[in-house]
Amino acid sequence: MSSKSGYEVAIKDCMAVKKHETVLILTDDNKMEIGNKLYEVAKQYAKEAVLMVMEPRKVSGEEPPEVVAEAMKNFDVIICPTSTSITHTNAKINAVKNGARLASMPGITEDMFEEGGITADYDEVEKLTLKFTELLTKAKTAKIIKDEHTLEMSLEGRDGIPSPGVYRSPGESGNLPSGEAYIAPLENAVNGTMIIDGSMVGVGKLESPLYVEIQDGKLVKLEGEDAYKLQILFENPNNSTVAELGIGTNPAARLTGVILEDEKIYGTVHIAFGTNTSFGGVNKADCHLDGVIMNPTLYLDDVLVLDEGKVVI
Repeated sequence: MSSKSGYEVAIKDCMAVKKHETVLILTDDNKMEIGNKLYEVAKQYAKEAVLMVMEPRKVSGEEPPEVVAEAMKNFDVIICPTSTSITHTNAKINAVKNGARLASMPGITEDMFEEGGITADYDEVEKLTLKFTELLTKAKTAKIIKDEHTLEMSLEGRDGIPSPGVYRSPGESGNLPSGEAYIAPLENAVNGTMIIDGSMVGVGKLESPLYVEIQDGKLVKLEGEDAYKLQILFENPNNSTVAELGIGTNPAARLTGVILEDEKIYGTVHIAFGTNTSFGGVNKADCHLDGVIMNPTLYLDDVLVLDEGKVVI
């Protein structure tokens, strides 16, 4: 764990802000205290730091105001502690195309800066993330085992994606806190049953597990006391399609009910349903819902890489 404050880790280690650079802290009414603290630290390291506050967007993916989107194109570094995610907005895409390094922090809490995923040693997180990413890229198959449940999937022809939480080169972007390696499995080649027992987008921290049954890449059965909150998954076939397999690589991440941190927990895996077109898949849906599996066993091409939550690579 780093001895620096989480705010310093974000500015100095994760974003590597330099003296000649300009930094934009983009926040909203609900996250202003966090925005302010990041702004105060950014001023110490950057040539110029600017704080912009907007009304919270109603849903993840909703564009920021036009004047904000325009401003974003002119900064070297952008950090976004916001209520909802700007990750899939045109404003973000255009800023990054223009060379900005951008960290998205949807749903971030002050608590996460004190003892959560941001306080990790990001050199270690990066090393493990890149190792897992390489294994995912090389693997043709993955198999998750939890209790008496097994889920098998084909990864053939798909590349692993690293999200190390370190964005030091122009045009790099992702979540903060981070620490995961992930991949889009072949959409029609995921089969089996699984228990999701950590947290689930749309529910939060799970008090009791969800049971999922998947055939040819589609969710065909969902059971558990919170299943009723996830009916969007059955509204069309694209929503029920398995979109992602992810492996958490951040030892400082905790189970909080905020997926931003939960899916990064060291030694967990998560599966998601819905859209995966932004990372190598072909499925466009109305949602992207992740579910975290605690203490799983994971094989990549029949090689054991996680043994009941212990990393064995």
